[in-house]
Amino acid sequence: SLGRACADALGWPLLEGDDYHAPESVDKMRAGTPLTDVDREGWLARLGQMLADRPQGAVLTCSALRQRYRDQLRSARPGLRFAFLELDEATARERVAARSGHLFPPSLVASQFATLESPVGEPGVLRLDATAPLDQLRDQVLAWLRAPTETAA
Repeated sequence: SLGRACADALGWPLLEGDDYHAPESVDKMRAGTPLTDVDREGWLARLGQMLADRPQGAVLTCSALRQRYRDQLRSARPGLRFAFLELDEATARERVAARSGHLFPPSLVASQFATLESPVGEPGVLRLDATAPLDQLRDQVLAWLRAPTETAA
């Protein structure tokens, strides 16, 4: 929702990362099997190429859980910034359970949190409270992107 709101406000395309997983990875997630770093290699390469191919800007939504994943995306698109939606595991599980027809089952939320390396403190990261209202989150992201100097996480 936040990605769509920001893309619309900026006039940029929205790239939903889940749409670019390999079919084998989609099958694994649907079966409740967490993805490995190897599973994510091609996916991250595709996402990085899509960002590089859009020098005018794009909003990418994805779970770049590890710093090395984020660094790979940064190398494809220098100056890339990340809006980190901080949320506790229980609330994340509730939100995932409320999504109908999504390839990612609630049973995988714990593995996401186990894999997560917080980006807080990395350059180009805005930390957001994911429980805040959508309009507030969108406005925070837009103000941060439009600021003459980067605001620290």
